[in-house]
Amino acid sequence: MSLESKYNLKSPGVKRLMREAIELANPTEEYYACPLEDNLFEWHFTVRGPPGTDFENGYYHGRILLPSQYPMQPPNIILLTPNGRFEVNKKICLSISGHHPESWQPSWSIRTALLALIAFMPTTAAGTIGSLDYTPEERQLLARKSKNWECSICGKISEKLNSTEGAASPKLTQEESSLIKQIALKAEEDANKKEPSAKVEGNEQSSESGELRQRTAATVSEGGPAEMISNIGDPILEASNKDKLWTAIMLLIIALISLLLVRRLFFL
Repeated sequence: MSLESKYNLKSPGVKRLMREAIELANPTEEYYACPLEDNLFEWHFTVRGPPGTDFENGYYHGRILLPSQYPMQPPNIILLTPNGRFEVNKKICLSISGHHPESWQPSWSIRTALLALIAFMPTTAAGTIGSLDYTPEERQLLARKSKNWECSICGKISEKLNSTEGAASPKLTQEESSLIKQIALKAEEDANKKEPSAKVEGNEQSSESGELRQRTAATVSEGGPAEMISNIGDPILEASNKDKLWTAIMLLIIALISLLLVRRLFFL
């Protein structure tokens, strides 16, 4: 059954997806996407890793799950190829994905989502849902391995993109350019936040070390261990003096009692 006969072609979402399928029918150097043969609301895509990053020359394949309210609601994006930036087989959290419907614009498209995904790849993970923070070496290794990765539906993904001359992506729209700039600015802000936080941690450690040194110096200036031992001995010495005093008083009392007894015995 063809997609035309399966769906209501009067539906705005269906009409929109049909148009986008035609626009994305020819693969470019950067991306390729198409709907499944039996499901217009699930697409498979392949993107090339952005040049000059840990993902350069990598091929990354995934799924796009579109809601029935598309384009009024955002799609969900799932990566299938191990990449070191996003978890596989899990809906990832991006400003253009289903995790942030408040930031989605109906004028954006599947192509916009693919361009945003490519731009997001070199940004810091920042603990968002579905994010990973692998080392550059691990990501580069995964990029090399991705050339041989195959999808059970689409086959070898490295063959999906067009590497011939003239296969460059169409010119960015103003909205797409603005979105990618926002992503780049966010990446720069995250990087700047990360550096001061590392400095603050270093300052805190230095402050703790300095405070410890100050406490040690204060202890030494107040007399050090010798004075501490002396202070401990003071109560012991004081207790000893008290014992001597009480002993003297008791002896005096005994002497007076003895004197009284002798006087009574001899002067009765």
